[in-house]
Amino acid sequence: MTAPSPELAAKLGLARLDYHVRVTSTMDVAHALAEDGAPAGTLVLASAQASGRGRSGKAWASEPEAGLWCTLIERPEDTRALDVLALRVGLQLAVALEPSVDAPVRLKWPNDLFVGDRKLGGILIEVRWREAKPEWVAIGVGINRTAPASYPEVAHVRTGITRDALLAQVVPALRRAAAAHGPLGGEDCAAWAARDLAVGRRVTSPADGIVHGITPQGAVLIETAHGAIACQSGSLLFA
Repeated sequence: MTAPSPELAAKLGLARLDYHVRVTSTMDVAHALAEDGAPAGTLVLASAQASGRGRSGKAWASEPEAGLWCTLIERPEDTRALDVLALRVGLQLAVALEPSVDAPVRLKWPNDLFVGDRKLGGILIEVRWREAKPEWVAIGVGINRTAPASYPEVAHVRTGITRDALLAQVVPALRRAAAAHGPLGGEDCAAWAARDLAVGRRVTSPADGIVHGITPQGAVLIETAHGAIACQSGSLLFA
């Protein structure tokens, strides 16, 4: 894959675009740059990742040119917004990516994008703190451009959509999500409900029961045999 043009960062409204042919993970590079003082709006982009990762250390297949592998550095001040940032990113990306797929983009709490029942992409949020305040947040995103050989069942954007065209959809969505404040509003929760892959379905994790939606604070509501509970962490595992 060719390196982005020098003008692309400005077109995307980025402070800096740091491109690599291959890295361990764009998340690792982003943290190193942020530690060295990289400003908000710095995007790390790679053609391939040797050790791409998702939540809880899960591996993420990042074959050369098979997807959009990137991490955005932001420097937020509102700690309440960090609790729901993965959900806000998902909501913004769902709208932004829908013109590039053949069916509605759906959301699986807390950080996955689906087309139908096939995974299109994932989101990883990592925050670094100093004296109980967030110093920076790294917003990692992986979007499938093709189905990798190791995971042929995944969803991907339509053939022919270039990396730069995909960046033009993804980067503004990430920046809008990062700029929001506070917990989710009523419109956010309604938008999530309209795209919720899990609502009404039985799960065994993070609790055993039926998914009833999300809260403004970003928790997933699960109706268990002992009543409804709100789970703030974990991942949904369908029964």
